[in-house]
Amino acid sequence: MNTSMISYGWRDPVTDAEILDLARSHGGAAVPGWWDGVRPHSLGWVGARDGDGLLVGFVNVAWDGGDHAFLLDTKTRGSYQRRGIGTAVVRLAAAHARAAGCEWLHVDFEPHLRDFYVHACGFRPTDAGLIHLPSTGAGPA
Repeated sequence: MNTSMISYGWRDPVTDAEILDLARSHGGAAVPGWWDGVRPHSLGWVGARDGDGLLVGFVNVAWDGGDHAFLLDTKTRGSYQRRGIGTAVVRLAAAHARAAGCEWLHVDFEPHLRDFYVHACGFRPTDAGLIHLPSTGAGPA
């Protein structure tokens, strides 16, 4: 593991296999084909790589084509966590969303990630609504 240098890239070429490996490295769910299906709908993404080229961090930025961007799937390789990599990929993603003309960057997170998103990354808490669609049981009218 080469931790001496981490490089960050906007729209860094990332493969589906790398995303699967990264998700598995921290105990996350890894769904083959996920990244290949999501990538075409993204404003962009940030990849972080160690000195050996291993993907150690990632975040995806979806958007509505206008003022709103959405931070999704922030990941840091398990053995690289707590080194500021997650914060760095989020900050770079925010800078690129701003440069693309977005006014707002949204993120949803579980309570245990509040300190990361609010304190480390600078998001502010807001009121929001959420529907878990599979739980509603309702289909199209």
